[in-house]
Amino acid sequence: MDLTNDMAPYYFHQGTSDSAYRYLGAHVFRADGVFTYTFRVFAPRAEGVYLVSDFCGWGSGLELTRVTERGVFELIFTASEDYRGQKYKFRVVSEGISRYKGDPYAFASVGGSDGASLLVGDSEYRFRDEDWMAHRRRTVTAREGSYIAAPLNIYEVHLGSFARHEDGRVLSYAELADALLAYVKYMGYTHVELLPITEYPFDGSWGYQVGAYYAPTGRYGTPDEFRAFVDKLHAGGVGVIMDWVPAHFPKDEWGLYEFDGHPLYEYQGEDRMESRSWGTRYFDVGREEVQSFLVSNALFWLREYHVDGLRVDAVAAMLYLDYDREPGEWIPNIYGNNRNLEAEAFFRKLNTAVFSAFPDALMIAEESTAYPRITKPVSEGGLGFNLKWNMGFANDLYAYLKTDPIGRKNCHYALNFPVTYAFSENYVLPISHDEVVHGKGSFLNKMYGSYEDKFAQFRVAMLFIMTFPGKKLLFMGTEYGQFSEWNYKESLEWFMLKYEKHAALREYVAALNRFYLESPALYEIDFQPAGFSWILPDEAEKNLVVFRRHALSGGSLTVAVSFSGVEQTLQIPLSPGEKLECVFSTAAGGGDVRTALCGSEEAPVLEVTLGAFSGAVFRPAFPTATV
Repeated sequence: MDLTNDMAPYYFHQGTSDSAYRYLGAHVFRADGVFTYTFRVFAPRAEGVYLVSDFCGWGSGLELTRVTERGVFELIFTASEDYRGQKYKFRVVSEGISRYKGDPYAFASVGGSDGASLLVGDSEYRFRDEDWMAHRRRTVTAREGSYIAAPLNIYEVHLGSFARHEDGRVLSYAELADALLAYVKYMGYTHVELLPITEYPFDGSWGYQVGAYYAPTGRYGTPDEFRAFVDKLHAGGVGVIMDWVPAHFPKDEWGLYEFDGHPLYEYQGEDRMESRSWGTRYFDVGREEVQSFLVSNALFWLREYHVDGLRVDAVAAMLYLDYDREPGEWIPNIYGNNRNLEAEAFFRKLNTAVFSAFPDALMIAEESTAYPRITKPVSEGGLGFNLKWNMGFANDLYAYLKTDPIGRKNCHYALNFPVTYAFSENYVLPISHDEVVHGKGSFLNKMYGSYEDKFAQFRVAMLFIMTFPGKKLLFMGTEYGQFSEWNYKESLEWFMLKYEKHAALREYVAALNRFYLESPALYEIDFQPAGFSWILPDEAEKNLVVFRRHALSGGSLTVAVSFSGVEQTLQIPLSPGEKLECVFSTAAGGGDVRTALCGSEEAPVLEVTLGAFSGAVFRPAFPTATV
């Protein structure tokens, strides 16, 4: 939708704009040596709006004119000087009080406590990722019998703490592109997922309290340098997913908070306005101009920066009226229940707009409840996401791993119950940043038992996750067993790789990742029951499960994992003439795996002996078998 035409304000106010950033904000046009500068901002309850800046002074400023009844203000002027790169704000006057606000649509911002916007023109960067985009179109699609029948193995990254210079300085976008591309390719990841890089005031929010939604953070470089970051990863065959935060925003004075002196981007009612836990304001997604702001923002990152998808943060906080509220603090909807109908409608509008423009995008919901049909198409009554984090799977598994193996028989449901709902949504299995902070312990440190036992259990847990139905996500540092919790202020503890056990653990994860990428049975049918079948689901006394994963070709892999602290023996029934060979195991970590063919010719059985905390993957030993 071209928002440079006369219909732009109409679409914006109707909530149907998917390119509001082309109309609002600051724009620079140069012709015959003369620059035309256009500034527009939405502030319906303002008595006056003024541009203040490096180039026109920070006093009273240049006055904008109200150009729509519903509150868009505009200023257009020409000059021979190039003001690009200079700072500006809007002085918004309401009830006689001036508030100095950053531009909600600014393409660059200084962030921090200042929040001044930076005037930049249209980017002249030219992406060279045609091959990647063609690959994306081929893989993020439906195939007969499956959806996204391709491997998706995501490495979750906080750019400021992945690695740093020796003096503690953060790496630039260019340095991060080099370091990340080499590392994730070696490790066998298909995508990186970036904790929010939209400009934010407070480092301790990790980017989840956004100040400038259209500006990549300047902590690591310029907007074009972030474009080059994405382009370089694409050139190396690695996708880029961004964390995106449409639920809430902080109360920093320069941001969206009470932008025109009154609630504007946030809900107006006390029952919905503010998050008690986060101290932030919730977006009023029932307001048409807020819908245009957010839908346009999602498409902005997909269009202008070529990101491959958005992981949408805190979806549950938007969907439930009683989220983080006590009885009596919320008002039911017109049907008398706790569902936020405006949020439901917003997500349907958002995902319809995204997939209309980018059918091969990834829209991933971070949603922690049993809310139905998150990943079903809008046409089928769903919210329209195509993936959802399976946080229940992760939380149950963490609790299981913390339990003494002697008592794990009482929580065997962590291994077999997830299958009962595994195909109700299109799931990603996350080991995320949220689970390695605030006293929860690193993933390695969640394991019960001795130092040695923790490493062995880590291996078998990773084997279970990587072979279970669902796409994969692992937070940085987990792969080599960082013992300390993640600290956003410092680099990951890469020095741990000097220790043999940690170095070996990383090589195990790399080998497991590569095995996953080479095994269609582990990813082609993740979202339908046809991709999975049980062999031994109920061996609670032995702390083990055995199952099969199936490929579209008809090939299969058989997976046996034991979370027992002692050796266990199991039997896998075979068809007459069938043989299985071990193609991957945890044995490199000390967990022994032995097999023997038993039974009769008519009813053969593969007897498998698994050492303490070990597992193995088998495939049919037929020359023509493909998995």
